[in-house]
Amino acid sequence: MSIQRLGVFLAAGFLTSCMVGPDFKVPQAEVERQWMERKAVSGKPYGEPEIFWWRSFNDKVLTRLVQMAYENNLSLQAAGARILQVRAALNHSIGNLFPQQQGLSGALDYTYIPPSNEGSSSGSSDPVINALAQNLSQQKQGFSIGPNLLTDQALFAATWEIDFWGKYRRKIESEKANYLSTVAAYDDALVTLIGDVANTYVNIRTVQREIVITNENIELQKESLRIAQVRYQSGETSELDPSQAQTQLLKTQAEVPSLETSLRQLENSLAVLIGQTPNKVNALVKTGVIPSVPASIAAGIPHDLLRRRPDVRQAGLLAASKCAMIGVQVAQMLPALSLSGSFGGTASNIGNQQLSDLFNLQDAIVNVGANIAMPILNYGRLINNVRESDAIFQEAILNYQNTVLAAQKDVENGLSQFHNGRTSTAVLAEAVKSAKLSTSLALARYMAGQSDYTTVLSAEQALLSVELSYTGAQNAAALGAVNTYRSLGGGWQIRNGGDVISEAVKKQMAERTNWGRMLAPKNHLPAIAPEDRSAESVPRSRPLWDLLNINK
Repeated sequence: MSIQRLGVFLAAGFLTSCMVGPDFKVPQAEVERQWMERKAVSGKPYGEPEIFWWRSFNDKVLTRLVQMAYENNLSLQAAGARILQVRAALNHSIGNLFPQQQGLSGALDYTYIPPSNEGSSSGSSDPVINALAQNLSQQKQGFSIGPNLLTDQALFAATWEIDFWGKYRRKIESEKANYLSTVAAYDDALVTLIGDVANTYVNIRTVQREIVITNENIELQKESLRIAQVRYQSGETSELDPSQAQTQLLKTQAEVPSLETSLRQLENSLAVLIGQTPNKVNALVKTGVIPSVPASIAAGIPHDLLRRRPDVRQAGLLAASKCAMIGVQVAQMLPALSLSGSFGGTASNIGNQQLSDLFNLQDAIVNVGANIAMPILNYGRLINNVRESDAIFQEAILNYQNTVLAAQKDVENGLSQFHNGRTSTAVLAEAVKSAKLSTSLALARYMAGQSDYTTVLSAEQALLSVELSYTGAQNAAALGAVNTYRSLGGGWQIRNGGDVISEAVKKQMAERTNWGRMLAPKNHLPAIAPEDRSAESVPRSRPLWDLLNINK
């Protein structure tokens, strides 16, 4: 059989060969039909306002902070670099479809052969050289090898294990699923980052409002203390009234440093999220109010979480990666067919030969061989490798199912927090009005001598408590909206049309290493949006070119 026919036969066998191991199917997961907290869910479908949900708060500062975090957060940049790392690993696995071992070797040897007693140069201590000299002397009388012997050699050799059982194609499947999971992990990190920025921002505005409320109450209590001191000095009351007033004032004033510490810590946390130093944050969030929340949230249906939430997609892709690895381990137990070959030449300066004869194709050295290897004595180790991979895959299935359940829990918790926070806000808004009126009436009655200072004290304590509770309810409603939107999986779409690593980072990497075209977004990011990617099972007859395409 000619080499051309052998190549055609092997190529046909490679393309029609089987792939051992199970084919991945999306695991079944328990999903509720509709959200339990239906009062908080609007009838509108989940759309663009929920994708870029932070804009619905109509807060320019929050929108700016989210953009700064997307552009500058270092943890997010690290997740982007991880995509390039795994993309390179995928390219490495694709390279195994070609000859796994390839090499070009060259050699130039010099040997000095001391003359013999007869004057010929056949006195080498090398038995190979002596044998060669004797052979040539027999062929041609009077022929001898000079004392300076040069030989050169150039050889190309390759070994190719045919992927008959799909070992390398399963590895590509695994690496491709792992690569797509890192893209999902980046999206999940982006969703989490946006949620953390919004949460921190809401908490900053809440603490700022609490400081304002506390200072307003301090001024009110200072006035109460002044009135109590005037009445005491005029002999209308005992010393107990100003003493009680001063105690309440000092207690309220002591709350301010604690609140300012909390505010500073929140601003420092925000600085890390947006990739800035703490001294630059204060100017960004200097003044503002707690973001207002909508009356309801377009949450869609629970089943949408399976394709929309990045962490659910990541868990599913990791399960697909582990499934493909079972096939890799099964293939290790089966016979392996390898082809090996070498091509090259050798030359020397013996007799009429020249070192340049190395490139004479008529004298080229060609060696072709095949090898079949079958593991027998290590079967127990190999079968346990398969079992280990299967257990890892089962663990990934359970993690996927648990991630789906946790996603529904997150949304339900967010909706409940949002709905109850709004309800409490409406009630406490009326309570604040009543508390302010009660405080004014109590102080007026005290000034008129119609009640003692205990009534004023109780009214002021109630006012401060109710105002802080009202602020806390506003905070709960805003955080509930943020947590619900984050749990719905929106926000990662902000990266569409952009890249997962900044130009500065890409410049650093390009200066260190030859990345070729991989730093271009189209070469390390899939073109198909994760929400539009099919979640169906991977067929066994999947064409090879589909495996090599990151968009399929």
